[in-house]
Amino acid sequence: MSDRVELMEAALEGHPEGIALLNAAGRVLFWNRAAEAMTGFAGIEMVARTVPWALEPLLHVEGAEDEAGPQEESRGLRGALVHGQHKLGHDLAVALRRLILRGGMGERIGTAILFHPAECVDALPHGEAGGNSAMEETQANLEERVEALHGECLRRGAPFGLLWITVDQAHELRKTHGARACEAMLERMERTLAAGLHPSEEMGRWGEDEFLVLAHESDTVALAARAQALAGLARTAEFRWWGDRVSLTVSVGAGQAGPAETLAELLERAQAAMRASIHAGGNHVTAAPGRPTCLRS
Repeated sequence: MSDRVELMEAALEGHPEGIALLNAAGRVLFWNRAAEAMTGFAGIEMVARTVPWALEPLLHVEGAEDEAGPQEESRGLRGALVHGQHKLGHDLAVALRRLILRGGMGERIGTAILFHPAECVDALPHGEAGGNSAMEETQANLEERVEALHGECLRRGAPFGLLWITVDQAHELRKTHGARACEAMLERMERTLAAGLHPSEEMGRWGEDEFLVLAHESDTVALAARAQALAGLARTAEFRWWGDRVSLTVSVGAGQAGPAETLAELLERAQAAMRASIHAGGNHVTAAPGRPTCLRS
C-alpha cells in the first residue's frame, strides 16, 4: 500500500499543472511543485493548514456541492477562469478544474483541483465575453470540451468541424431594448438551435452574442449544408419583448478541420468565415475550405 501511495504522489508531484487535494473540511492535503511555482506558496506553507486568503477564490470549497452536482460530476473535471493573488501580491489568473471526490458510500471525502495559467485559456480565439464572469466560465468549459474532442478526432482520423454562429440582431437589440432583452433573445435562440442539433453535435455560448457548434460532417460541403439547416431553423425563433416582435437571423462561419491543422487555426478560419457572412449583409453561411465561399441562406 505504501508503494502505491508513493507512486501516486510521485506522478502528481511531476504533473505540469498545479494540483491541490483538499479534505472534506477544505484543508490542503497535497500541493505539488507546479502549484508552488504558480502561486509562490510552498507546499510546507499549505499542507494541513488553513488556505491563505489570497488563494481562497481558487481553493475555497464552501458550497462545492452546488458547484458540482450530479450532472457536473458526471462530466468530470470542470473548467473556469478564476482570479486569486500570488504570494508576492500580484493578480493570479488561472484556468481551474474542480472535481468532488466521493467515498464508496457516495459521501464527499474531498476535492481535487487542477489549474494552469490563464494565458492558456486565451490562446484560442473566441467571442468577447463583455466582462461577464459567468460567460468567461462558460467559454472556459466549452474550450476544454472543444480541445478534447478535436484531439480525439485527430487521433481517430474522424471528421471534425465547427460552426461559429452570431445573431445578427443582437447588437441593435442591446442598444434599443437593453441588455436584459438581448440576453432573453439569446437564450431563446440557444434553445431553438439546440432543438435542431444531431445527437452527435454539441453547442455552447462562445461569446456575448455568439455560439459554437461542434459537428462531425464528412466534408466541407456537408458541413455547409448543416450550417444552412441551422440558419433556417434560427429564422423560426419567435421573440417578443414588451409587445415588440423581433425577427431573428444568424451569420454562420463553417470550418472543417484539416489533417495537420491546429485547433486555433481552425477556429480562426471559422471566425473569419463568420465575419465574411456579416459583411455580406447577415443571414448568410460562409464555408471556409481555404478560400471562403459565401452562400445565401
